[in-house]
Amino acid sequence: MVIVTLQREKCIGCNYCAEFAPEFFRMSKKDGKSVLLKSTEKKGFHTLKTPLHHAFEPCEKAAKACPVNIITVKEI
Repeated sequence: MVIVTLQREKCIGCNYCAEFAPEFFRMSKKDGKSVLLKSTEKKGFHTLKTPLHHAFEPCEKAAKACPVNIITVKEI
């Protein structure tokens, strides 16, 4: 299981996440911030839980590239 979390309100719209992990992130046309696809939102944290183990590597690259460190990725 791969768990990806995004603090969307702190996003600065740099687009790195969408470049490194386009299967999981998109940039909103409305406000220019990152959107974690198929995620649930709770108290400002958008979380995606997926059994797809191939999600870890691109999402980890997106997390490391994020200049404001608002993406976390765990594999359990």
